[in-house]
Amino acid sequence: MSALAQNDQLVEKISAAILAAVNPPVSGYDAAGEEHPAAGAHLSLQQIAAMIDHTLLKPDATRAQIVQLCAEARQAGFASVCVNPDWVPLCAQELAGSAVKVCTVIGFPLGANMTEIKVAEAKLAIAQGASEVDMVLNIGALKGGETDLVKSDIQAVAEAAHAGGALLKVILETFFLNDDQKVTACRLSQQAGADFVKTSTGFLGGGATVHDIALMRRTVGSAMGVKASGGVRTYEDAVAMIQAGASRIGASAGLKIIQGPSQPAAGQEAALPKLEKQQVDTLVRQVLDRLA
Repeated sequence: MSALAQNDQLVEKISAAILAAVNPPVSGYDAAGEEHPAAGAHLSLQQIAAMIDHTLLKPDATRAQIVQLCAEARQAGFASVCVNPDWVPLCAQELAGSAVKVCTVIGFPLGANMTEIKVAEAKLAIAQGASEVDMVLNIGALKGGETDLVKSDIQAVAEAAHAGGALLKVILETFFLNDDQKVTACRLSQQAGADFVKTSTGFLGGGATVHDIALMRRTVGSAMGVKASGGVRTYEDAVAMIQAGASRIGASAGLKIIQGPSQPAAGQEAALPKLEKQQVDTLVRQVLDRLA
């Protein structure tokens, strides 16, 4: 074995030992909805970024802010930008040639639109460049036990989305539901052909909780995605949701999340910084060069 190969091998061993000691294991579900082994696969900040829908749904969002959102998503490697439907053409233009998807919302935020309106809204958004649509289910119908109506509403949008090559996420608005209703909503979404179930709009109260994410994941298994949305503002929040079963994170605080662990409060021990393999490899090589 050449000296160069031996050096590379040594770098790999030292880097692996440093990463195992410094980076906390994040077990849970990855962007594809696959469960990590209990031994603890490490999710890098880049991997977490790839699970984030970078979101700006405020009614007063401006063109400049949407352009900035797209630029941030490109740079950070987020899964998508999630915007109101009128911004879809602009986002499709800004993100052309990148891996970042355009996501929009349907029947938002109340879910009380007629099914035909939701379908038309989804078709137009997809024609204008959206490849993911997040629809709000009919909350009142669900709470009133009108399960056939809820299912047919979702199914119609799912068929429209899939015909256009897009994914459908169904927003349950968990704040209004008890656990039995959350389970029912997940099962109806699954039966109707949706690709994801999602906790919240972030507009009507409440937000994602570890309890709800775990419940939703147990209900749909690994066959569907689970999106945590509403109140996910820090790295710690995102990790907790991923560990509970989320495979996608909806957040307006994506840039803060991928900065890594938050600063500890006064008197608390500071957490070690999250290190990426490339950084460690470079540092190890520098040390070995000095020792040579």
